[in-house]
Amino acid sequence: MKITRKDVAPKIADYLHHQITLDELVDWAEEMMMEADFESHDLEALRDVVSRLGLADVKAFGMAWEDCEYFLSRLGYKARVVVTDGSAMAIAES
Repeated sequence: MKITRKDVAPKIADYLHHQITLDELVDWAEEMMMEADFESHDLEALRDVVSRLGLADVKAFGMAWEDCEYFLSRLGYKARVVVTDGSAMAIAES
């Protein structure tokens, strides 16, 4: 399986959007490190980011928002935060 930046960035986004857990992201990254071929064009960045994602569940390494922002920038993406008023959604749902 060939892995590209277009495979890695959505995984980070899924984690940031709480669509996957940290454990799921780490498991995916560990599997990619063992089984995937990295696209040669972005080899260094891909290998560095995926290997770091694979260590995110280790307390000494962890993973902060700034780490995700940095990983995405290494892959040619920009992270953006959108803040919405959750109380307005709760009123609309009731």
